[in-house]
Amino acid sequence: MIRVDLDVMLARRKMSLTELSQRVGITLANLSILKTGKARAVRLQTLDAICQALDCQPGDILVYTKEEA
Repeated sequence: MIRVDLDVMLARRKMSLTELSQRVGITLANLSILKTGKARAVRLQTLDAICQALDCQPGDILVYTKEEA
């Protein structure tokens, strides 16, 4: 399972979700869906914009965890 740790990077950068939304040009609602882990997919273009705004690598945001059976 891929987990999105957007909260962690936002905290490290001392940035709010609203500020990220404005910098990236993505609606607050869509970022919130991504942040809460309810998103089924993310465009590479979106991931690129988020990484640019947060000055991070995709691996800083996306984390793979094994699903328990």
